[in-house]
Amino acid sequence: MHPEILSLSLFMLGTSCSPGPNNIVASYSGFNFGVIKTLPHMLGVILGFTTMVCVLNFGLINIFKIYPIIQEFLKISGSIFLIYLAYKIALSKNLKENKKDNPVKFIETFFFQFLNPKGVIVGVIIVSTYVESGSNFINYSFWVILVSFLCALISITFWTFVGKFFRKFATNEKFIKIFNYVMASLLLACIGTFYL
Repeated sequence: MHPEILSLSLFMLGTSCSPGPNNIVASYSGFNFGVIKTLPHMLGVILGFTTMVCVLNFGLINIFKIYPIIQEFLKISGSIFLIYLAYKIALSKNLKENKKDNPVKFIETFFFQFLNPKGVIVGVIIVSTYVESGSNFINYSFWVILVSFLCALISITFWTFVGKFFRKFATNEKFIKIFNYVMASLLLACIGTFYL
């Protein structure tokens, strides 16, 4: 067991459950398409974030330390993708036309984890803080990856159900449009937080 498992778990739970691109898109998708059709997004986040933490843990973090420009490039690329996604969400059509057009796909979501500035920063922090080289490397790595997986699962499931819950109040097309505009605006607001 990791000696700082409580600290690691609280940090990961706090950062993963706070509003961010993945969680906002999960609420949007849960609201507009339901839980089942949001599963590709959920799996993309869970598996993508866990994979990203593994990649950071087993070497990429050293590349970031040597070439910080790579992290800056990822931040800019992720921001461009979020602008595109916010545009798609804001201009999504009414629910009947929308049923087939969920803009959230597994493969895009999976690879977005490597561009998501919030996720990459969290990954760098947990790997550099909670994993040490030496005899405990494998043990600490295991716990960091396991906690990352569990917190991603809890967070994305919670936010999907938040969106599904708000669906009960969607009695007309205007409410749906407002909800989608709010979700798109929150996504754009996330971009601002990456550069503060």
